[in-house]
Amino acid sequence: MEIPEVKDSWGLSGDETPEEFSEMVYGAKFHFVPMTGPGYVGDLYVLSGDAIGEPFTLIRKDNKLVVV
Repeated sequence: MEIPEVKDSWGLSGDETPEEFSEMVYGAKFHFVPMTGPGYVGDLYVLSGDAIGEPFTLIRKDNKLVVV
């Protein structure tokens, strides 16, 4: 996992595989298109764990995933 905020929130060491991470997280991918006005258009990812709290929202910027 390369995103520091996500890595820290889940207490990841960096050695986890995507399969191992998928056992810890719920995720959804959307193709986002705003209905009014200009704005972000593209893939939008939402990650949430098993605890109540704000989910992480990620977008692709300069070909990298970033937390928004």
